[in-house]
Amino acid sequence: MGFSVLIVDDEPEIADLVEVYLLSEGYTVHKFYTAREALQCVRTTPLDLAILDVMLPEMNGFALCAEIRKEYNFPVIMLTAKVEATDKITGLTIGADDYITKPFNPLEMVARVKAQLRRYTRYNENEKTGGSVIDFDGLVINRNTHECTLFDEPLSLTPIEFSILWLLCSNRGQVISSEQLFERVWGEKYLDRNNTVMVHIRRLREKMGEPSRNPRFIKTVWGVGYKIE
Repeated sequence: MGFSVLIVDDEPEIADLVEVYLLSEGYTVHKFYTAREALQCVRTTPLDLAILDVMLPEMNGFALCAEIRKEYNFPVIMLTAKVEATDKITGLTIGADDYITKPFNPLEMVARVKAQLRRYTRYNENEKTGGSVIDFDGLVINRNTHECTLFDEPLSLTPIEFSILWLLCSNRGQVISSEQLFERVWGEKYLDRNNTVMVHIRRLREKMGEPSRNPRFIKTVWGVGYKIE
């Protein structure tokens, strides 16, 4: 399948490098050096994934990601020279799916792109399999159509958010640890002090209008993990 990937980086040598590696994988690449040009492309071109540099002129990558998330759910990978944990949390909170720090290994970057595209494709396939819809207490989640509603109002979820919610719902009443969530959703080895799951759970609760102290759906079992009752 020929995927369409957006690259936004104001350093031409970085953007060109990423472009070369993605073209070699058979992807269609849309390359821009400013967020405003990229945003126009987002609104007019079908895309499957975006790679956004954080430090962009005029509008930074975080703001661009937030704009994308208002209407689109394709995977977003943030690319930055910063290494602070707060920057990673900011990116994940506004809807980014992954975070790569410069300098990076181009082969690792390609591997992460492939992983995100596999996940995105898998959860957008319209496969007619049993047990594809979960419906309880006003929450309806459909694995085939990748649609989710809460009290008849649609929830705009990224593939990662949808995967987390589906995993929790399909194991209703059971506690799923952060390690299990990360390894089953991201498909990678969980490392100690990894707050990625926590950030995505918080964003899910925000989208569902859940109070942090006494959420109706996603419960925190302190020291263990999360569950939906």
